[in-house]
Amino acid sequence: MQTRRDRAQDASYRERLLVPVSWWLLAVPVIAVLGGEVYAGFGGWIPPAIYAVFVVAVAGFLLTWGATTIEVADGTLRAGRAELPLDRTSDVVPLDEKQAALLRGPRADPAAHLMLRPYLKRAVYIRLADPGSEVPYWLVATRHPAELATAIERGRQSAGRQAVG
Repeated sequence: MQTRRDRAQDASYRERLLVPVSWWLLAVPVIAVLGGEVYAGFGGWIPPAIYAVFVVAVAGFLLTWGATTIEVADGTLRAGRAELPLDRTSDVVPLDEKQAALLRGPRADPAAHLMLRPYLKRAVYIRLADPGSEVPYWLVATRHPAELATAIERGRQSAGRQAVG
C-alpha cells in the first residue's frame, strides 16, 4: 500500500491550497475587535480565555482550509477528500477569473461538484464523460489552472491507454 508521501512523489501535479498571509493578518484585528465586544464588562481570567478561544477557532479554521490538496496521480484527480477517475472525464478547460466567477455563480449547475476557496479566483472546469451522470462537471479552484488542466489531460490520456492495453 502506498503511503501519502509515496503518492506525492508519483504525482504529476500537486498543489496545496494554502490560505494567503493577508488572511492571517486580517484575522488579528478581527479577533481583537470580536474579543473586545464579547468580554466587555468582564474582568479577571475571562478576557484572556475569550481571546484564546477566538485565536484557536480562527487558526483552526484557516489551517483546515489551507490543508486542502489537489493532486493528479495514478489516473485519478484528488481534490480535497473527493476523487475522480480521469477516464470518466471528457473536456478539461482552465478558467480565468471571469469565467470561473460565472460557473461559481449565475451559470453554476446545482448538481456540479465544486471544490472552491474564496481566496482562489481561477479554476479548472472538468466535464464528465457520462452524460447521464448525476454530477455534470467538477469545478476545482487553483492558483495554476493551465498546469492543472495539462496534468489532468496527461493523466486522462495515460488512463485511457491503460484501459485499452
